[in-house]
Amino acid sequence: MARSARAGRWFRRLLWRGLAGVVLLGMLATVVPVALLRWLPPPTTAFMLHSRRADPSTGRPCDEIAYRWVPRSRISRHLPAAVLVAEDQRFFEHRGFDTNAIGDALDEFVALGRMRGASTVSQQVAKNLFLWPGRSLVRKVLEAWITLWLELLLPKHRILELHVNVAQFGPCVFGAEAASQRFFGEGASRLTPTRAARLAAVLPSPGKMRVDDPGPFTRARVQEILAEMRRSGGPAYLRPL
Repeated sequence: MARSARAGRWFRRLLWRGLAGVVLLGMLATVVPVALLRWLPPPTTAFMLHSRRADPSTGRPCDEIAYRWVPRSRISRHLPAAVLVAEDQRFFEHRGFDTNAIGDALDEFVALGRMRGASTVSQQVAKNLFLWPGRSLVRKVLEAWITLWLELLLPKHRILELHVNVAQFGPCVFGAEAASQRFFGEGASRLTPTRAARLAAVLPSPGKMRVDDPGPFTRARVQEILAEMRRSGGPAYLRPL
């Protein structure tokens, strides 16, 4: 009996040590690459790699990925302002999760039976850099885990800089510089408010919504973003760098 009790205690200790080891490995596997992003630009992302097989916006493979990292000093301040207006107006107030937006989305689901996205910029950075397209509970849990570490280890402006550099703006086109060159023929530093709003408008669905050939819905969305940028002060909407 005593031998059986000792064996049980040994097994429980072994189990807890194993679980602790798994958690520690999971933390290291997240913390190290996220911490490096504080200083190093990502050479690629999970979404770019996925696009080699099936681009998230079209489902077809990309023969070539258009992506070129540029520092925030070489990106027009109109673009991050437009992106925040369009996607995450409380970005500088929350710690990765906008509980107000989540509550609004749940209220809309209860009232209308449809679920709209409530992801913050930080969550989108986590997804684009490390995860995969589609919706699943596993992906949402991993997205939340990575988002926590992004917010803990990186300043807000670095997260925003990552977002505008790796977000998908069209089929096989990632980041502000590649998108600006592709659609407007000049670098991201020269983006006007209207062009910045056109880029921000397509971010929810860069396959269905086009920067170079915007439909009625996209054009209306651009005007909404511009109006909100003017109301909130345009580039002054961003806190000083």
